[in-house]
Amino acid sequence: MQLNLPTLLTLLRIALIPVFVGAFFLPFRSANVLCTALFGLAALTDWLDGYLARRLGQISAFGAFLDPVADKLMVATALVLLVQTIATPLMAVAAVIIIGREIAISALREWMAQIGDRSRVAVSMVGKTKTTAQMVALLLLLYREPLGFFPTLEVGLGLLLIAAVLTLWSMFHYLAAAWPALQQDTPP
Repeated sequence: MQLNLPTLLTLLRIALIPVFVGAFFLPFRSANVLCTALFGLAALTDWLDGYLARRLGQISAFGAFLDPVADKLMVATALVLLVQTIATPLMAVAAVIIIGREIAISALREWMAQIGDRSRVAVSMVGKTKTTAQMVALLLLLYREPLGFFPTLEVGLGLLLIAAVLTLWSMFHYLAAAWPALQQDTPP
């Protein structure tokens, strides 16, 4: 396995997780700004590593495996931290839906790959829209403080609710696509 720039960016995203957690708990007023910036940097490297892998022709099996793992680790970490800070039923339910869906769909994709039918559960436009809403929501929720008249927390919670609904929608889309294989008494 040769490490290339896209894979190094993915590894950087994973390495940022403990720094992100530490920044979240810093005991000073603008810790939320640092935390938001770190999450934003992670989101940027997520986009950049995929772009560079395609542009430079550096797509690798290791990178293809590691990229979604890094994304899910960072998002799950942010959600767990936010549930502690924004201790509302809406926040908790949205976090459980998003994290639970990621676990379920990861398992479904792995199983579909084992039976040679992974293309049925490839990333869809609903999944991409969900990811965008989720990332913007998390950035706003990590920042939390109003920006002038812009209610950051409230808009972040609204977007997180939209992301949770899209999460369920995309999960049902993937399950429906895999349903014929799931109905078989013995796997193919």
